[in-house]
Amino acid sequence: VDPNDSTVKQEVSVVYFRAGYAPTDYPDGIDGIEWEAREKMEISRATKSPCLGFHLSGTKKVQQELATPGALEKFFPKPEESSTVEALRSTFAGLYSLGDDADQLSFEAVKEVLSGGEGRYVLKPQREGGGYNTYGEELAKKLKETVVESDDGLKLADELGEFILMERLFPPHQESILLRAGRIVGQGDSVSELGCFGTVVTSHDGEVLHNEYGGFILRTKFRDVDEGGVAAGFATLSSPYLC
Repeated sequence: VDPNDSTVKQEVSVVYFRAGYAPTDYPDGIDGIEWEAREKMEISRATKSPCLGFHLSGTKKVQQELATPGALEKFFPKPEESSTVEALRSTFAGLYSLGDDADQLSFEAVKEVLSGGEGRYVLKPQREGGGYNTYGEELAKKLKETVVESDDGLKLADELGEFILMERLFPPHQESILLRAGRIVGQGDSVSELGCFGTVVTSHDGEVLHNEYGGFILRTKFRDVDEGGVAAGFATLSSPYLC
C-alpha cells in the first residue's frame, strides 16, 4: 500500500470496503487504528470502492445540500440546462438542515413538527441499512427535547447537526404477498421503492473515466412499516411488473 515502505512485499491494487460505513466501525475514535488504516488506504495508489469522496457523496447531508437553491446549477451552469435542473429538482422531497447552516425553510419544517405535523417528516442520521430513522411521536419527542423556542426564534441543539429532516414520501400502495427466503412473510397493503444503481470510475485528479447505469433494486414492505431496509428485515426484494 505504501510505496515508500520497504517491508511491503506485494502492492494492493484494489480496496473494497465491506465495512467502514458506520461510526461503530471506528471504535478507537479519530486518532484510532481504524482511522489510521482508512487514511493509509485513501492516500495509496490502490483503486478504492468507494473512495472517501464517493462514500461521503452518498450521505443524507450531501443529499440535503444538493437540494439547496443554487446547488444543482453548479453542475448544470449553462442557460440551456435550466430545464434539466428543474426536472431534477421536481423529483426532490423536502430536505432540511438541522445544523449551523439551517435556513428559514429548515426552521419552518421544525416548527411544523413541533406543531403536530410530525407525520409529514422523518429524522435521518448519516447511516444506511434501515433501522436508524425516527418517525411520528418519537420524532416530535426528539425535537421537543432538543429545540428551544423563544421570542428570538428556534435554537437547535448541537446534537441535531448530525441529522437531516426530510419530508416523508407516500407512494401508491397495492395488495401484495411478501416472500423472504422462499417463505411467505404475510399479505396486505404494501408500498415499493425503486432504486437505480450507477457505476463511476475516476482518476486520482477527478477525471471521470466511466459513468454508467448499473442496474436496479426494488424493495417492497407493508404499508404500515416505517423502515425499509432489506438486510435489516423490514422489506423484501421484488421484481418490477410493467404493463
